[in-house]
Amino acid sequence: MLDARQIQVPLSTVTVGQFLKVGRERLGLELIAGEAGLERVIAEPVMHRPGLALSGFYEHFAWRRIQVIGMVEHAYLSSLPEELRVQRVEELFALKIPCLVFTRGKRVFPEVLRVAEQAGVTVLRSTVVTRHLIHASTFVLEELSAPRCRVHGTMLEVAGVGVFIEGAPGLGKSETALGLVRRGHALVADDLTQFRRDSQGKLLGSALPLAQHHMEIRGIGIINVLSLFGVASVRGEKQLDMVVTLKRQGEADAEIDRTGLEDLRREFLGVQVRQLVIPVAPGRDLVNLVETAAQEHILRAGGRVAADELDARIKRHHCGGG
Repeated sequence: MLDARQIQVPLSTVTVGQFLKVGRERLGLELIAGEAGLERVIAEPVMHRPGLALSGFYEHFAWRRIQVIGMVEHAYLSSLPEELRVQRVEELFALKIPCLVFTRGKRVFPEVLRVAEQAGVTVLRSTVVTRHLIHASTFVLEELSAPRCRVHGTMLEVAGVGVFIEGAPGLGKSETALGLVRRGHALVADDLTQFRRDSQGKLLGSALPLAQHHMEIRGIGIINVLSLFGVASVRGEKQLDMVVTLKRQGEADAEIDRTGLEDLRREFLGVQVRQLVIPVAPGRDLVNLVETAAQEHILRAGGRVAADELDARIKRHHCGGG
């Protein structure tokens, strides 16, 4: 078994600052006021339109969510006398909401900015239409809040299959990955892969931002796969379909599946993934083996298992011979 300490699971809390950082470009967000509130945690990573709360009705108000001021909310606040508008905003901020977002590039009332600075609540503005902002923000917040872990190993897309190659140092993980890239497959991450579990329970692998597109090859050093092999040789993120565990020959004997009938599994973030254990020995073509394993995985996904087909053929032969 691999050392469980290789897996590090950080807390999946999301702050307003993280939301702003990701949303600057993707959501057209800009910071208007309340920089002191960027460290606030978004307890419920969902967008919410305050609606009746702006009229003073706070029963069942979802204060843990990001509050969105769209065209209707902006028009209502504009209809209020300034003194009452200040009161409503003060009451809203007193509930310790994570932040407030104005959509459609609407003008933010000066008194809102003043109260926000006093209360330490971040106010953001987006040029995006309200419904589009809420829709796009759902994906951003889901990505930020998804459970994550980092595991030592190399991940690729091989024939459309997300393959994670793990094993002790020096067994040839990166060299195998390089050979697969040269055959037209794509690198996702080298040496350290980050997994996140989405809302559908799927595992998605990616590289750490600083190391993206780079590989370390012993005897050569650091290479940039994107620069060497082109844009088709890399992927930003890929669903994990199969784990290939490399082990030295002798160590792996007890786990080797000679027929393909065993169902080995590897678990990350509570998700079970199919696992193959491949022994490493001088002269073994790991590139060819991993590529073949990925192609065979595609057949299995379509309901074709070679071992089952052979077993059925043998049974038919014996029945006919009898």
